[in-house]
Amino acid sequence: MEIKSARFIISNTDVRKCPQDGKPEYAFIGRSNVGKSSLINMLTRQNKLAMTSATPGKTLLINHFLVNDAWYLVDLPGYGYAKRGKAQQQKLKEIISGYILEREQMTMLFVLIDSRHAPQKIDLEFIEWLGENGVPFAIIFTKADKLTRTELQSNLNKYKNTLLEQWEELPPLFVTSSERAIGRSELLEYIHNVNKTIQEGK
Repeated sequence: MEIKSARFIISNTDVRKCPQDGKPEYAFIGRSNVGKSSLINMLTRQNKLAMTSATPGKTLLINHFLVNDAWYLVDLPGYGYAKRGKAQQQKLKEIISGYILEREQMTMLFVLIDSRHAPQKIDLEFIEWLGENGVPFAIIFTKADKLTRTELQSNLNKYKNTLLEQWEELPPLFVTSSERAIGRSELLEYIHNVNKTIQEGK
C-alpha cells in the first residue's frame, strides 16, 4: 500500500468526540520519547504531520489523521512520563484507557518500544493490561538504526523471551527506523491486509 494522502482531522480528549464515520483506526502509543511522531511522519512521508518535539510527553490529545480517505492513523498520548503531576497523570490515564477500551473503530493498537533498551517494567505492565482487556495489538520496535545488527537481535530475543513467559504466542512484531525508513513497507502492508479483511467481511 502506498499513502497518497494523509491529513489532520481532529484533536480531543474525549473518545465520544472522535470521528463517527466508521472507518478503521490504527492507534499508535508508547512511552514518551519513543519516536512516535517521527514514525508517523515516516509512514506518511510528511515531515510535519505529527509534530516532533525535543520535550518528551508533548502529545496530550487523541489526534486523528485520515489516510487515503479510507482509514485513520491515531496518535495517542505517551505513557510513563514521570515529570507530570499526579492529577495530570491520572487525566492522561483516563484519556488513554477511554479510547483503547471504548473505541469500537480501533482495529489495532501499535505499541512502540525503543529497541535500544532491555524489557522495561512499564511497557510489560501496559502490554499485560492490553491482554487482560482483550485489546488487539502489535509491537513496533523503534530506532533500530541506533544498534548494530547483533545488538538489535539480542534485544529483540530478550523481549520475545520475556513476553513468552506470560503469553502463549507473540503478537505481530515490527522493527523500524524512522531515519532510514526501515519497516515502512512491512507496516503499511500489514495495515492494508487488515483493511482488506475488514472489507471482505462486510
